[in-house]
Amino acid sequence: MHKNWVMSQETFEALLYWLDSDRDQAGVKYEEIRSKLIKYFAGSSQIEAEALADETINRVARRLSEIKDRVYGERVRYFLGVARKVLMEYLRRKQPEAQSGSVSDSTSIELEYRCLEECMAKLSPEARELVLRYYNADGRERIEERRRLAEELGIAPNALRIRAYRIRAELQKCLKDCVEGSQ
Repeated sequence: MHKNWVMSQETFEALLYWLDSDRDQAGVKYEEIRSKLIKYFAGSSQIEAEALADETINRVARRLSEIKDRVYGERVRYFLGVARKVLMEYLRRKQPEAQSGSVSDSTSIELEYRCLEECMAKLSPEARELVLRYYNADGRERIEERRRLAEELGIAPNALRIRAYRIRAELQKCLKDCVEGSQ
């Protein structure tokens, strides 16, 4: 990874324009792409999902002058292609660390998944549904789902955020305790 490369404002503006000539739409698309990249890396159980997503965006931005006239259609596909390469490089670097560890990655992932299922089962049905709906969608769909959820519950959006935060904090504590107790 090119850790020392920092995207300039000019490069960022060019990237946004490449995503969409309408500045507002470009911002929305940028956020959607970044969110999808984070989910992609998080789905691979990578703790550094946000950093890997940013690295992917930086790589695309660095090559923008080369690719801007050659890439057509949904830009997210190009970003995901770059993300696959970033992930492969990251996993290759991490492989020696995983081999020296006491618990293999797959065992660790299975343990975390089992603990998450246990912790979700401990939640009330209402809390479980709320947290699943709150964190399920992306982009505009997420905003609309959260608005609907707040209306259904008869609470303000800020109250919904606080409730979801508390449930998430409870889940994180339960997950940490479960994983530590199982090792």
